[in-house]
Amino acid sequence: MDFQIGDRVVHCAYGLGQVLAIEERSYNNTKVVYYRISVADLTIWVPADDNLKNRLRPPTSAREFRKSLSILEGPAQPLPHDRRQRNLLLQETLKDGRVESLCRVIRDLGAHRTDRNWNEYDQALMKRVQKALIGEWSFILSITPLEVEVELRRLLSHHAG
Repeated sequence: MDFQIGDRVVHCAYGLGQVLAIEERSYNNTKVVYYRISVADLTIWVPADDNLKNRLRPPTSAREFRKSLSILEGPAQPLPHDRRQRNLLLQETLKDGRVESLCRVIRDLGAHRTDRNWNEYDQALMKRVQKALIGEWSFILSITPLEVEVELRRLLSHHAG
């Protein structure tokens, strides 16, 4: 997977960004190529190694993105009540960084809130995952983040009980 300077990319944890530079850096006497990525108000360096496909991906096509959004309206999967088990399950779901995974976590965590209160981790995770989804959604479908938030609330409304 070769990205070029200026390409839009999606980082598995930080969401939509842009390749600013491709740099070679030394680490433990080994030279490694890194992508310097600008994500919102953050700059990250992502190694171009065998794990790159798990860290960075091109933005999803509009067609696939729309298809993934149907997950938000689907039936929620119950989450463990134990916070540690829930955290592990949600982090495992998010590992691939795909839109489908973001939608599943938002749907399931939103539905979980109707039964139980969120802890601080749940709140922070929901905020981070929604931010990543909203950023890519806004870019892919060329609509404002506010329009995305309104549509996201509409799609999740039937899970609100």
